[in-house]
Amino acid sequence: MRVFRHFPKTLQLPCAVAIGNFDGMHLGHQALLKKLVETAQANHLRSAVMTFEPHPREFFSAATAPTRLSSLREKLEHFAEAGVENTYVCRFNQAFAKLSPQQFMQMILQDSLNAQSILVGDDFRFGAMRAGSVLDFTAAKFNLVSLPQVDLQEARVSSTRVRLALAAGNLPAATELLRRPYSISGKVVHGAKRGRELGFPTANVHMWHERPALTGVYAVKLDGLNAVANLGVRPTIAGTAKLMLEVHVLDFEGDLYGKHVHVEFLHKIREEMKFASLDALKAQIKKDVAVARDLFEI
Repeated sequence: MRVFRHFPKTLQLPCAVAIGNFDGMHLGHQALLKKLVETAQANHLRSAVMTFEPHPREFFSAATAPTRLSSLREKLEHFAEAGVENTYVCRFNQAFAKLSPQQFMQMILQDSLNAQSILVGDDFRFGAMRAGSVLDFTAAKFNLVSLPQVDLQEARVSSTRVRLALAAGNLPAATELLRRPYSISGKVVHGAKRGRELGFPTANVHMWHERPALTGVYAVKLDGLNAVANLGVRPTIAGTAKLMLEVHVLDFEGDLYGKHVHVEFLHKIREEMKFASLDALKAQIKKDVAVARDLFEI
């Protein structure tokens, strides 16, 4: 898959393009990408995705924007797995936000991407002040493929619904909406070695965003290995306020530093807590590990 950080200045081969934020890559997103690849193949077009960085709502109001489900790298991994050939990462800035629907369709979709087919959800809005709708694509003579909403248990599948499930600790519900366990990926970086001092060495996974969709202590899989993870700000450790994902891999001896890993969240054990002492924290970690061992039956 080719990734473009800027819109090409020369006309590209004709493509079918799916447009959206694709945060979380839930069942609705998966259905859209499946239809994209099918449409491209049937019409001898290249399959392409246009996504936005940052999320438009983060650009307009970072404080009130929804929590992030996926980093850009995670989204790109999902696109590649779906068979997408080209991905255009649109830098969402003031200049882009001011484009009218007509400018967006002419300058970007037609003159740059050479888009022949457009695939979006039926409620898709675009252009300055969200003035454009699917009707504008039809009026501009694009082949519009507007997908109806995907429902699960008589309710619409959406990124918001995934966020609510994760915030409530309802990982089975999130897994159903995603058709896979929710995961976070990142590079293992060096930390302060506090976990090692407590007798539970951890892999510190670099977080791309400071507002995750879930926090707490979980039974997880790190690249298939049984583990316990704490995602939070470590309130017991004095002076620590930075969000961290710390993963203690059970019965593991090895070096993970510098590796890019995937952490799958399988079961919530408890909320993050502040303890009166490091000894109390250590005792609780032992209990958390015992719970995880029971869940993994080891």
